[in-house]
Amino acid sequence: MSGHSKWNNIKRKKEKTDGARAKIFTKIGRELAVAVKEGGSADPAANSKLKDVIAKAKANNVPNDNIERIIKKAAGEGNSNAYESITYEGYGPAGVAVIVECLTDNRNRTAGDVRHYFDKFGGNLGQMGCVGFMFTQKGVIVVDLEDRDPDELMMDALDAGADDFDAGEDAAEVTTSPENFTAVCDALEKKGYKFISADVAQVPSTTTALTDPDQLVQMGKLLDALDDDDDVQNAWHTLENEEDLDR
Repeated sequence: MSGHSKWNNIKRKKEKTDGARAKIFTKIGRELAVAVKEGGSADPAANSKLKDVIAKAKANNVPNDNIERIIKKAAGEGNSNAYESITYEGYGPAGVAVIVECLTDNRNRTAGDVRHYFDKFGGNLGQMGCVGFMFTQKGVIVVDLEDRDPDELMMDALDAGADDFDAGEDAAEVTTSPENFTAVCDALEKKGYKFISADVAQVPSTTTALTDPDQLVQMGKLLDALDDDDDVQNAWHTLENEEDLDR
């Protein structure tokens, strides 16, 4: 993302409403449960995927009691939810690339809903691989710089194994390899840094700026529809000027 867009998006993340946070907690809870099932263990030391999702949950201020309760429930015999991971790829207005990551207990419902959103808001759903090559998976940790020295954070992050560092006025973005994501999160958390967000993200290698107001409106509606869908965990995209969306 461009620097200007990045810091506006981070500011918006800090200002999320309680309702939005509740939705995030629900989606992360589902992710935790699936990580336990797919990894075959409720022990994060033996389940790297679960360890990553726990780091993400903590970064989003999910209480430890909630995390532990979800993991115990997922590991128990009584939990029969059979969620599966599905990824869709497509194009928004003017060819903006979009990757949609879902967890669903009904593949047909989710596929139909996602296709409907793309069709309704000026895009089209494509085949697997049609846009994936435009993205690279990276750990992305956004740190609140309130009362913290960005130079000190940079050194702490790089010492912990981060690959890159980019500071704005109020926040900084720390980038890691997927393999080092949890270790860097743990190291920064122990040093008292506060996270705005943390996730293993799909980061675009190139971006597209939309200048047509109608296309911006449609793109905003597409992303909102995806965000509001309970089955959608993440919607990654190549839109450069996200701060201009009418949302």
